[in-house]
Amino acid sequence: ISKGPGNSKSSKSTAVPPGPPMYLDLVYIPNHSNRKNVDVEFFKRVRSSYYVVSGNDSAAEEPSRAVLDSLLEAKAQWDSNMQVTLIPTHDSEVMREWYQETHEKQQDLN
Repeated sequence: ISKGPGNSKSSKSTAVPPGPPMYLDLVYIPNHSNRKNVDVEFFKRVRSSYYVVSGNDSAAEEPSRAVLDSLLEAKAQWDSNMQVTLIPTHDSEVMREWYQETHEKQQDLN
């Protein structure tokens, strides 16, 4: 879909609209954990004990460091101390660096 001069309607859209949270056991983070489709609002709404983090393409920024940071930001706002486990499908440099740099915060957030 292309936007022509008459269709330049500009609106900020989020991947998941605001609303009450949904609690699930297992969630696959969509689109190889690409930040174009997943943001803080996603993790505020879609709360899970386990998240599958796929993506092994550093050129496409998959998995996205911004997505992983969004999870921590959203989890800090959850009203419960539910434990969360990430299940990466690939051993990626992004995941290793993020884990090491945010380990203390992860422990604080359970």
